[in-house]
Order: sequence, then structure tokens, then C-alpha cells
Amino acid sequence: GGARLCFRPPARGFQCSARGCRAHRSAGGALVANVLRNGSVLLQWGLRHWGPPPPRPSAALRGFALNCSWDGTYTRFPCESVELGAACRDYLLAEAHGSVRYRLCLQPRYAPPRPAPPAQCVEFRVEPAAMRDIVVAMTAVGGSICVMLVFICLLVAYITENLMSPRGGRGAAAPRR
Repeated sequence: GGARLCFRPPARGFQCSARGCRAHRSAGGALVANVLRNGSVLLQWGLRHWGPPPPRPSAALRGFALNCSWDGTYTRFPCESVELGAACRDYLLAEAHGSVRYRLCLQPRYAPPRPAPPAQCVEFRVEPAAMRDIVVAMTAVGGSICVMLVFICLLVAYITENLMSPRGGRGAAAPRR
């Protein structure tokens, strides 16, 4: 039932490539934040870094609690806790804000009497990749506008020279006396 609930199919075997993303690992090594160039973050975790499995089935893993906070320009924003199923091993944060420091903490939840181990936390900053795309797009639009203005100026000059000025006797009828 609920222990298997996850938001998406897991990205098994995902490896962060140097060109496409940057990986940030928690101090204990259980949680990895793969910050992708498109502004999304793929969190991955494993249980082996949190210690040995519970000795009794009654103290089974119930799921995970994901907490986060991020620092804006003037204030710190806490995120509400996200509860994940026991089968989940990754979570996709689809739209992270650029140039903001994130702190994400993941903690396994076990059935009593086993206490929850300490949370594994990872901190990272998302590169503002969208801003680079906006600059490229604005440069292309600005260049197109400049080319269009040059053509308009040439057209106005042609009209002014050839259509608005008198032709000086060529093809014009002589005035009658």
C-alpha cells in the first residue's frame, strides 16, 4: 500500500555527468543532490549509509521525511515536510530557483520501537541557467531589430531619392506659355 507510494518511477543507475550536472553529497554519504543544468534537482539515497537494517521485522522502514529550506535575497523560506514511501530511492525537484542556497534533509522513518536515525542533509546552489538562455535570446532579437532598422532606413532613402524629388526635365512635359 502506502509504503510503496512514490511520485515517479525511480531513475535507477543515474550517474551525474560532469557536463550535464553537479553532484553534492551529504556528510554521511547517504543523500546525493544531482543539480542538473536545466534547473531541476534529482535527489538519490540509499539505506546502507544509515547503518544496519533493523533486527526485527516489527521495526520495519515506514518511509522517509524530506525537509527543505532555501535562502532568498532577504529571508529564509522553510519548505513543508514531504512524506515518501519506503520503496522510494529518489525524488525530483523539478523547478529549483537559480542563485538560491538550498538545504535538503532526508530522514528514514521506522516503526516503533526503533528510533529514527539522524537526518542526512545536503546543501547546494542552483546555477541560473535560464538567465544565460534569456541573454542569448535577447541578443538574437536585438540583432534582428538592428537589421530590420537598416532595411527601413535604406527603403526610406530610396523613396526619398527616387520618388519624392523632381526628375529634372526627363519625361516631364514642358510648361505651356
